[in-house]
Amino acid sequence: MHTDWQAFLESQSGRPGDDGAARFDDAPAEPECALVDLSHLGVIAVAGPDAIDFLQGQLSNDLRELSETHTQFNSHCSPKGRMLASFRVLRFEESLFLVLPRSMMDTLLKRLRMFLLRSQATIDDVSDALVCFGIVGDCVDDSLRHAYGDLPETVNGMIRAGDSALIRVAGTPSRYLVLGPVDSARATWDAAKAAGAVPANPEHWTLHDIRAGIPTVLPETSDSFVPQMANMQLIDGVSFHKGCYTGQEVVARMQYLGKLKRRMYIARAELPPDAEPPAPGTPLGAASSSSEQAPGRVVNACATAPGRYELLVVGEISAAESGDLRLGGTDGPALEVSPPPYGFPAEV
Repeated sequence: MHTDWQAFLESQSGRPGDDGAARFDDAPAEPECALVDLSHLGVIAVAGPDAIDFLQGQLSNDLRELSETHTQFNSHCSPKGRMLASFRVLRFEESLFLVLPRSMMDTLLKRLRMFLLRSQATIDDVSDALVCFGIVGDCVDDSLRHAYGDLPETVNGMIRAGDSALIRVAGTPSRYLVLGPVDSARATWDAAKAAGAVPANPEHWTLHDIRAGIPTVLPETSDSFVPQMANMQLIDGVSFHKGCYTGQEVVARMQYLGKLKRRMYIARAELPPDAEPPAPGTPLGAASSSSEQAPGRVVNACATAPGRYELLVVGEISAAESGDLRLGGTDGPALEVSPPPYGFPAEV
């Protein structure tokens, strides 16, 4: 975290959490209009004459569809087609910025630099040069219009003001991701707070990601899911016409020749008060499953009340449709699963 940004958050009664994002001891659980420090996210900058061509051969989505007004989800896959990391990509002129959890930064930096070879591009960790925070709710729309001139009209849309970006994120109520230098971030935060937004903890943002059906690959789930298992094709996160990239053959085969047996669902669970909270990577169980492997895993989870959790899970479609998925094993708590808000395509 940038030291000036940390000092600013401390002046707002925030304290740094273990993941780097600020916590506020008096934060309400689910405020109607919230400001969320997202300093647990890092930023990788890829710049230079070959930056786009280089990443085009490494990532799952088509970078030619990026623009000054459109961002996209993306992933870097293993040769077996499983996501090693997932992230949002945005473009400033000829530079690309990848926004992802700091816990995944070393993994992705190491992989990308391994393939850089003779490409005329640089790959840098710029996490501490840029501030990242989120806004949940509609109360700040007027102040955002004043700062940026307008609001992004579509999900994943972006509007820039100098070196700062405002990105519309999927979910209800409205959500925005702010990325930029400390001075502009501080001004935007202050204006939003004056408009009625209150500081909230990063779990509030995670909960809205879960409800919107947006997956995040974390260390516990890296190399676990083919993009389609995590619904990446349904949230503008994978392209099937862009050409070759690492893992492309497996991903394409799944799309055109295979049958998807697992997909990502929103889930709810009630656990005993003394139970361990569900964590990313926790295996699922299903009595109806004949697979030697676990019939699914937790992608992410967030507590909404003592013993109550909302989750994203990747699970066997047959077990989910029969109501058979359980947390941790066949004798674990039952999961109540439902499709994400964007739904699933009709079976052909």
